Amino acid sequence: MSTPFAVTLAEQADADPDRPAITSSGQTLTRRELDLCTNRLARAYADLGVQPESFVTIGLPNGIEWFESAIAVWKLGATPQPVSAHLPRVELEAIIELADPALVVGLEAAGRAFVPVGFAPDPEQSDAPLPPKAASAWKAPTSGGSTGRPKLIVAGGAAVTESVALTAAGFGMTTDGVHLATGPLYHNGPLSFSAAALLTGNHVVVMPRFDPEGALSLVEEHRVDWMYAVPTMMQRVWKLPDDVRDRYDLSSLRVVFHLAAPCPAWLKQVWIDWLGADRIWELYGGTEAQMVTVIRGDEWLEHRGSVGRPAYGEVRILDESGSEVPVGVAGEVFMRSPEGVSTYRYVGADARTVDGWESLGDLGHVDADGYIYLGDRSADMILVGGSNVYPAEVEGALDAHPMVLSCCVIGLPDDDLGSRVHAIVQTTGTVTDDELRAHLAELLVRYKIPRTFERIDEPLRDDAGKVRRSALRDARIPNPS
Repeated sequence: MSTPFAVTLAEQADADPDRPAITSSGQTLTRRELDLCTNRLARAYADLGVQPESFVTIGLPNGIEWFESAIAVWKLGATPQPVSAHLPRVELEAIIELADPALVVGLEAAGRAFVPVGFAPDPEQSDAPLPPKAASAWKAPTSGGSTGRPKLIVAGGAAVTESVALTAAGFGMTTDGVHLATGPLYHNGPLSFSAAALLTGNHVVVMPRFDPEGALSLVEEHRVDWMYAVPTMMQRVWKLPDDVRDRYDLSSLRVVFHLAAPCPAWLKQVWIDWLGADRIWELYGGTEAQMVTVIRGDEWLEHRGSVGRPAYGEVRILDESGSEVPVGVAGEVFMRSPEGVSTYRYVGADARTVDGWESLGDLGHVDADGYIYLGDRSADMILVGGSNVYPAEVEGALDAHPMVLSCCVIGLPDDDLGSRVHAIVQTTGTVTDDELRAHLAELLVRYKIPRTFERIDEPLRDDAGKVRRSALRDARIPNPS
């Protein structure tokens, strides 16, 4: 049986109309309020040209309005295509060209029907149920903006609740729980997990922007039991003063689920020590979802540094010639979905494939028990005098310094070694280059320690844990060509 998202939300509203559905910035919509207002909004979108199987580009900030828009799109049998509310004009134009949306929400795009932030349909518009519809793809997030070549990743799954509910159950969500959405909803992780939470009856608490103490306060206030995180968020929380971090009651929190970027072992360990191994979960897999691994903290302690074994799909590690490497040998990670299952399609790009296996560009190895251990993206690896340096390893070591708030490690040209390791660092207070080098000398071999350091005042990773490493590198090379 396939149940469209709209049918599930209406059934939830009938079963418990006054239960909170979404909360953000002190405002809450009940299940009934959410169902009725999105019926009205869907009709307004239809009047503007949205039809079944249309894309609708949504450029709204995190909040209730974002969910209202996405739900209205789903109710029309169309597909939400989320983008940042602060997307530069050039990138927006490139994405609009790919998506060809019937409507743009929150951003103005030349020659396109659009509605601004805060748009409200005519109050005379009917809020009665619409005929049930389900788009063939329930989401179409973007990727690749850091390369200057954005692409759409169109989900292979239809907008039906059964597939999303299976995802929720496999990732430790309960029905009728409370979910904290900490990340930007235009990114796949926050979008996917918060949608799964909503459709399985959870109260979704949305942070307009991540704030470490604010997240702890919301967990206590709403008795949150499932929280999305990326390592950047985990680090910001951990570097709060002890008396601040320990001020809040987190006893309701069953799962802290982190993904999207490598998590340094020291950071994962301190969270396990703080909250308990069974509460710290990790996922590895791309938006494309050809293969997904999940590992809980107690299993991680037995396979330290691993991102787990495939819970869905298959993995192979291949060398540069496309041959499979032995157990324990590093290579490029290739993935494959179960036979006959289509998990996505690209618009604006082609997959990197070898004999039906696909790569997202990650490097890593597999142990004898099938556990995957990741290195870096192949494009990010720095070759220093013939030795490989993986930026994530150096960044993890830098992040362990108590005065480092964020960092990014890149390779810059060097006449002698080919490349030199350069660290861009945001710190609190004053810490010298020599002090950072002394800290790193206890954690890394000499050739991995940055030869040069640069200070910056702004965070280097966004709230989704992403960093535009290639853009940072290009800005520091006078003539990249």
